[in-house]
Parts: sequence; C-alpha cells; structure tokens
Amino acid sequence: MRRTIEKKKKKSIYENALELLVVGSVTGLFAGAVVTIYNVLAKKGEELSRDAYAFVRSNPAFLPLLFLTLALGAFLLSVAVYLVPMVKGSGIPQTEGATRGILRFKWYRDGVVMFASSLLSIFMGLSAGSEGPSLFIGAASGDGVARVCKRNEMIRRYQVTGGACAGLATAFNAPLTGMAFAFEEAHKQFTPEVFICAFSSVIVALITRGALYTIFGLEAASFFQTYAFPQGAIGDWQFFLFLTLSACVCGFAGVLLYKWIFLLRKWFGGLRFKKTFFNTFARILIAVSLGGAASLITVNVMGGGRELIEALGTNGGTTTSSVESVFSLPLVWTLTIVCLLKFAITGVNMGASVPCGAFIPMLAIGACIGSLLNMAWVALGMEGAYCDFLVMVCMATFFTAIVKAPITGIVMVFELTWSFSSLLPVVIGVSIGYFIGDLSRTDGIYEELLEEYERENGIRERVREVFTIALAEGAIADRREVREVLWPSGVRVTEIRRGEEIVLPDGDTVLRAGDILTLVCKTDSPQRIKDELVHILD
Repeated sequence: MRRTIEKKKKKSIYENALELLVVGSVTGLFAGAVVTIYNVLAKKGEELSRDAYAFVRSNPAFLPLLFLTLALGAFLLSVAVYLVPMVKGSGIPQTEGATRGILRFKWYRDGVVMFASSLLSIFMGLSAGSEGPSLFIGAASGDGVARVCKRNEMIRRYQVTGGACAGLATAFNAPLTGMAFAFEEAHKQFTPEVFICAFSSVIVALITRGALYTIFGLEAASFFQTYAFPQGAIGDWQFFLFLTLSACVCGFAGVLLYKWIFLLRKWFGGLRFKKTFFNTFARILIAVSLGGAASLITVNVMGGGRELIEALGTNGGTTTSSVESVFSLPLVWTLTIVCLLKFAITGVNMGASVPCGAFIPMLAIGACIGSLLNMAWVALGMEGAYCDFLVMVCMATFFTAIVKAPITGIVMVFELTWSFSSLLPVVIGVSIGYFIGDLSRTDGIYEELLEEYERENGIRERVREVFTIALAEGAIADRREVREVLWPSGVRVTEIRRGEEIVLPDGDTVLRAGDILTLVCKTDSPQRIKDELVHILD
C-alpha cells in the first residue's frame, strides 16, 4: 500500500532540541525517583532473604515451610508472566523492542507488574539482580510521561530510551553506562536526538537519586571499593600473557552460558500441559525451587552478586578474598561451588523466563572465574598485585561474549571502579571476548531473546507499506546521512527523487531539503509509522 504524507507546520531544529531536553529531564525525574525506590526495596529484600535462609539453615525443621513459600511465590510469578508477558525475564529485550518501536508498553500495567514481580524474586532469595528490571521500569516510566504529556510517537520512543538509560544509570550509579546502552544496545546508532534525551534523563535521574538517598539517610557511593590497580601492569608482558589466557577462558565460558540458556529455553518450551498457564507455572516452579535449594547451600548465590564481587577484591594484593566459606571448604573449592551454582541457576532463571535481572549475576560469574584463574596464575608466578585487574577483565569479557556490547562493558568497568588504570587490560579482554562470541556464531543474547519474543507473540506478521514524502528544510533529517537518522523500526529508504535525478541511497547518502523520499517497511501500525516519519521529515 502506498501512502503520501501530507505536510504539516514544522518545528525548527532548536525547538526540537529544546523539546527533547525538557521531556528528557521530566522523564529522568520520574524514572529516577521510581527506580531509586525500587533499588532501595531490592537491597532491603536481599537482606531479609539472607536472614530468612540463615534461619532455615540453623533450623532445618522449617525447610517444608520454606519450599511451600517458594511454591506460593512461583505461583504468583506465573500469574504475573501469564497475564503480562512483557515482564518475562529481565525485561531488557522487551525494552530494546520498545525503544525501536517494535513493541509498545502499557506503562501503568507493565511497570507496576515488573516492579512487584522482580522484587518478589529477590525477596525469595533467587539469583536475581535489580539492574535489568530497573532498566525496564525506567523505560515504562518514560513511556508513561510521554503519554501523560501527549507527545507524538517519535518523542515517545526517545522518552522510552531516556527512561531506560536513566533506570540503568540509577541502578549502577553509572551515567556513562546508562548512555552507552542507548547507542550500543537500544538503537545501535548515534543520533543527536537520542543523545539529548539520554543525557538529560540520566543527569536528572542521578540528581534525583542523590536527593532521595540523602532523604533516606543512605550513602550513594560507587559500587566496588575493594579493587586497586598498580600502574606497572601496563608494561609487564607476563601479565598480558595471563590476561590473554584469562580472556580466552571467560570468552568461551560466556558462549557456554549462552548455549546453556537457550538449551534450557528449548527444554522448558517442550513442557506440555493442557493449560498454557500450567506450562508457565511448571517452568517457574522448577526455577524457583532450584534457586531456593542453591541459596540454602551458600549465601553467595543469592541476589545479584554485588556483595560477592566486592568480596573478591584484594585491594591490589594487600588482602585476600573475603567470600563466605561453603561447608568450611578452602577458598578455591568455595569459589568453584559458588561459580558453578551461580552459572547453573542464572541459566535456569533466564531459560524459564523468571522476572528477575541477570545483568549483575553475569558479572558475578565472570568475577568468580577471574578469581579462580588468579589462584592458578599466582601459583605460576604472576604478581598478586595484578589480581584485581584480572577480575575486572574477566567480568567485562564474560559479559561481552554473551551480550555483544563491548563499549558498554568497557565503560561499565571504569565507572564501577573509578580507575582508568584498568582501561587497556579491559579493552584487550573485551576485544577477545567479542571475537570468541563472533567466532562461535552467537548473536547478542538480548537480540536473540527479542526475536524469540516477537515470534512467540506474532509481532513479525506485518503488511508491507510504502510511504512517499518530501523532505522539508530544517527538518530533523535535513543535511544528514541516511545512517544518522533514527528511522522507525524496519523502515528503509529505497529511493530519493532529487529534481530530475533518481538516487538509489546507501548509508552515506546525504539528504537535502526538497528530496522526495520513498520509504518501505512492514508494519502492523501504518498510522504510527506515518506519525514518526512526519516528525523526522516534515
């Protein structure tokens, strides 16, 4: 179907920038407040669940009550996932779909259900982080602000992006990590509009976070303060040999977790009951029960793993890791058990689509692998002062091999340690991890999960639409390359009529006022695509 889009009165580029700055700030205020409250409750939930499991370990007679409570929690999570499929898993794939215009939030429903269900997962003592749900809740908050303020579809997408960035930045207290997500994961491109909305949302969200922490009497500090990095490592060839070996191990371990997750998803998908709800309940009950059993074995499996990562720091070799022992075993066996359990349970949670974050659990697994490798390398002659370097490298490498977001991995390590000293080793490790992931033919896990979500919900069943529109002077796309414009999801510029000339465009083609563009896409919502194109081209 071919549609010709009528011209409307256009805004200047300055008016567009000012509008984005204002809506981004409002989004940051709202998202920052909601996500801060969520993370405060999540931290409290981790503490309560640790106390509850410690009590059950000391009083085994309460084991039946514990598993009865877990079964009830699994039922409630199943109801949430069955009624609101958008809250499956960590919510990051769905958020990426929303930023690209593929999926749409019902913000008041999706945000509230993710808030409650992911908190329930944390309260039950599962291997569950708050960062992924924080990103989702922030994005839903941005969508809510856009709808309340009656913004158009394109502005709404910017606000969803800004809210997602604000949610991640608030959870990590890491502004650059939040913004890197917008460019590398959400849209996979840089545009001035995304930058304006992202930075304004993130800055206001972190100011809001700081204010609320002051009101609550909490300390808004950087995460990991037990890590120190000596300068001499940069010129030590032996260290870089151990670094390369560590990165290779973590890269292949990341690919293994990726395969494990999708193997479990296939297995859980093979469960067959007469009622769809019982399929959901069965897989979540299995995941919750296994998670509860693992948490009974060791407290280090519970929660996201921030405390575990902090405990693995050695302050540049001046202290030893302070991880709580499992069954009074030596540190090497304790870390091995924790690493294997965290690896297995994180995979089960993602495979069963339990509403909980896996962002920090993945980092914790990488940190455990790094700490175990340190023991081997020190025995082979590596200086103990380099141990903290390798833990950070392994964290970022493991994450990158799975998520395929190297810039986010590098920036995240810097912001979580506040040290540039680890930059070069982390860049090397991340590069190796990305290469191994690419060599293994794996896509980014959130990309793959988004595609799976689309297939399950029939979102790819669309009608081909053709739009024809003249580019107005001063429009967002005026004097920009095709690749620099944030087009609606699936839209391709197939032809440009420039006077008497017909141009077949590529990504480097510069658009000019007066060009008549032919754009093609498959969509189930042509009016929404039309509104977004009007905003960009007119």
